[in-house]
Parts: sequence; structure tokens; C-alpha cells
Amino acid sequence: MAARITQLRLQGFEQLPKHARRCVFWEVDPSTLPGDDHLADPEFEKEAWLSMVMLEWGSCGQVAIPCGPEKDADPDTEAPCLGYAFYAPPRAVPRAGLFPTGPVSADAVLLTTIGVESGDDTETLPRGLVAAVVADLVRRGVRALEAFGRTAEAAQLTDPRHVTPELRAVVRALGDCSAEQCIVDADFLTDVGFVVVADHPYFPRLRLELEQGLGWKAGVEAALERLLETAQLREPVGAGASPCS
Repeated sequence: MAARITQLRLQGFEQLPKHARRCVFWEVDPSTLPGDDHLADPEFEKEAWLSMVMLEWGSCGQVAIPCGPEKDADPDTEAPCLGYAFYAPPRAVPRAGLFPTGPVSADAVLLTTIGVESGDDTETLPRGLVAAVVADLVRRGVRALEAFGRTAEAAQLTDPRHVTPELRAVVRALGDCSAEQCIVDADFLTDVGFVVVADHPYFPRLRLELEQGLGWKAGVEAALERLLETAQLREPVGAGASPCS
């Protein structure tokens, strides 16, 4: 499905996929909760976190939404979200302080989550979302983007009771969250230009320079432009349809 990527607005919260609305893996420190790690209303917690970050820091999400004749046929319908990316200053991300490869560098913003709905473009959309995050941060003068990656071996860490103490707080799940689902794949991060700055067998920390990585920035921004152009080419302009912008 053709898509365009835009900044997440708080009024678009309800259009996020169910897991994105309920996932508070990064936003809540599990050590502050009762022993059962139960949250009465994770959607409220996630929306409150987004509201706080947007108010104090600015945009912290990019979303991919449909772009095509189906959407234009009824412009009043609320477009579903095909993919999303969240990012924020590390001070606003409680779980970031629990990783053994932390802390995040003082000059960096933390990329926490990238998600694409099953059945949608799982190759182009994630790269386009990263490109949109980079473009936003470059405009805002941010020097670097960092992320905690998940290696293939991390899939073995399913029970916090059976891991070393330094990893226990990382893999503790909240609701339907999990380290495997909520941490970006490390191989994907290296594929799009991040480099490892703190190695680890399970959760390395990676970094993308936004000042010096001019070639990479040009490449990903070009990829984003191609994504948008593809969306426009798939949509017939005329007969009452409007170009996707």
C-alpha cells in the first residue's frame, strides 16, 4: 500500500496500532511498579508520556499513513497507521537508564521503537521512518541519534528470573511488551548507517552522527523522497483525486 510519512500529532494517538498505544516498555521503569508489573491503563500512560514529551521537547514520533485513491475517496475517514517510530531525549525514557551499555551520550536523542504493521512494506517503511526521524532532528540541530539494538541472541532472554542481574531490568516485560518486540533489531540499525559504540552480546548501543554523516543523510533523505514519489505515482491524479502531500 502506498504511504506517506508525517509527524505524529497527539490527536492522532487513536490511529496508532494497538500495540503502539499500549506499549510502555520504554516509558515506564518496571522497578517503580508492584511485583506483578501490572499497569491499570497502559494506553493512558503512553498518551500521557507522548503529551509530556511533545509539550516539553517537541515532536517525538513519525507515522506512516496510507496515500492513495482509497483514502482520497473519503477524506473524512481517519487514516490507519501503517508504521511508526518513536524517539526522545534519553532523560525522558526511564528504561534507557537500565541498559548495561548505557548511558546514552549527552549530545544524542534516543530512537526507541520502530514498528510496521504485519502485511505492510516491512523493508521500505522502516528505512523511510528512520529517514523522517533524521530529517526532523537535523532541522532541530541535534548532533546524533542513538539506539539500543537487539541481537539475534537476545531472543533467548525471555524470563527475567533466569538472566544475570545486569539484564534483569532490561528484559522485564510490561503487559504485552517484550524486549524482542520493543527493541530495534541491531542488524537493521547497522544496515541504515548506525555504528556500534558500546558492544554487547545482547543489547549493543549504536550511534548515527547527524553532523558528520552527510552522505548517509543525503542517502536516507533521497530514499524518503523516493518513497513519497512512489506513493504519488501509484495514485492517479485527476478525476477529483488530489496528489498525496
